[in-house]
Amino acid sequence: MSTPMSRRNSCRGGGTRPSAENHVRRRGSNNNNNNNCSYFSSEDFSVSLSQPILAITLRFLLAIDLWLSKRVGVCACEESPWGSIRPLVRLVELSGHVIPWLIGTLYSLLRGETAEEREIMLNLTLALLMDLLLVRLVKTLVHRRRPVQIRLDIFSTFFVERYSFPSGHATRAAMCARFLLAQFVYTASTRILVVGWAALVSLSRLLLARQYVTDVGFGLAMGYCQYSLVEKLWVTQDCLQDILLLRLGERLNRVYSGFWMTDWQ
Repeated sequence: MSTPMSRRNSCRGGGTRPSAENHVRRRGSNNNNNNNCSYFSSEDFSVSLSQPILAITLRFLLAIDLWLSKRVGVCACEESPWGSIRPLVRLVELSGHVIPWLIGTLYSLLRGETAEEREIMLNLTLALLMDLLLVRLVKTLVHRRRPVQIRLDIFSTFFVERYSFPSGHATRAAMCARFLLAQFVYTASTRILVVGWAALVSLSRLLLARQYVTDVGFGLAMGYCQYSLVEKLWVTQDCLQDILLLRLGERLNRVYSGFWMTDWQ
């Protein structure tokens, strides 16, 4: 038969244990939430047999894409498994941005010593502008959202676009790599460096959880094909001079005809 004191102690013990366990659970859940730096939103990929086979296949592929992207995004933030190398990965990412490439090509175009150098830099500038237009067109048509970013930094605020598909860094890296290999690079060691740079730039987008695997894969294929279009639309120095002279001649004819009409009146 239990005494009032034992009942009181048992009640106290029974009342304090659940609160302590709940406190530990809450602390553990908070630590898991802080350590789990995932930039990918949880999407519903549930399917039913009544849906068309094409919709089921598409959802299955999107689920695989999301799973792979989560696995690769190991530098999403400082608390990620590879968060210590995040600044280095961001530096590699910056090397594939369009602004440094445009500034470098325009400077080389203005400072070119020979007509051949200016011709190459002119076509590279036009290729970069074409890449911007085509990527923006496809992104506007597809409207695929980027991975959800928990923490926006200065780089993300000013340089990250709204849409994700395709990866502009991947298209630019593939196109510029083919351009450099065709116009400047002739040794095997330099070719390995150029191809390695393009691969690292594309991989940096996945490591930082900026984009999905399919965005980068399609971007590489798109950039590879874009250089073929650049070769077909190559602007030579003579062609450029002919275009400029033709426009100059048209303007002179308009001015001359205007003076002639004024004198005639």
